[in-house]
Amino acid sequence: MLSIGDVIFLETKTDNVERFKCKLVERKGNQLYIDYPTNASTGRTAYLMIGTELSVSFVNKDQQAFRFQTVVTGRVKDRIPMISLAYPGEDDVIRIQRREFVRIDVTLDVAVHPVNNEFQPFVAVTTDISAGGAAIILPKSTKLKQDQELIVWFSLPFQNEKIEYIKIKAKIVRFLPMENESFQKAPLQFLEIDEATRQTLLRYCFNQQIQMRRKGLIKE
Repeated sequence: MLSIGDVIFLETKTDNVERFKCKLVERKGNQLYIDYPTNASTGRTAYLMIGTELSVSFVNKDQQAFRFQTVVTGRVKDRIPMISLAYPGEDDVIRIQRREFVRIDVTLDVAVHPVNNEFQPFVAVTTDISAGGAAIILPKSTKLKQDQELIVWFSLPFQNEKIEYIKIKAKIVRFLPMENESFQKAPLQFLEIDEATRQTLLRYCFNQQIQMRRKGLIKE
């Protein structure tokens, strides 16, 4: 379920929630050993205190997302510095349904391409995005159909002014009316998304959630 080298996201259980990213380096019995995590918002290395309670989430090689609760149990000096976490066992690891992926209301540029040259590529914008899908705005006159598969390119801006570009195969789930009757919203389901891309999306959504919380736009 959880393999060496997997990217792991940590979330504190404090009032001011912080999120971190790290990798699983080693595991022995009920102990997991991770490299020193970086803050998902600032990119700085985090030094977690022993006894810190955390929520852990990760996506396995089958692109299934899971979550479990843990506590920092120690620090280890080896080939690389590591932090040890308590592993509760597979019975206490909860699978996260796709609907539980954090969905962020955000306007992003998206380039829409055909799978088999069915139409000319065009540029649209999103109304929201998550690690499992997105919604884009299309003109009411579009010739795209429900269940049609597309190739979509997103540009994801991060706080450090770095922009990451990701390419995903997606499917139009349905069409929804909008207040402006000249346009419609098309929710997309992501298909064939690799783990690296999924992790980039999760990191982007987590970063956006932190910023929105700081601005008082959302609450846990």
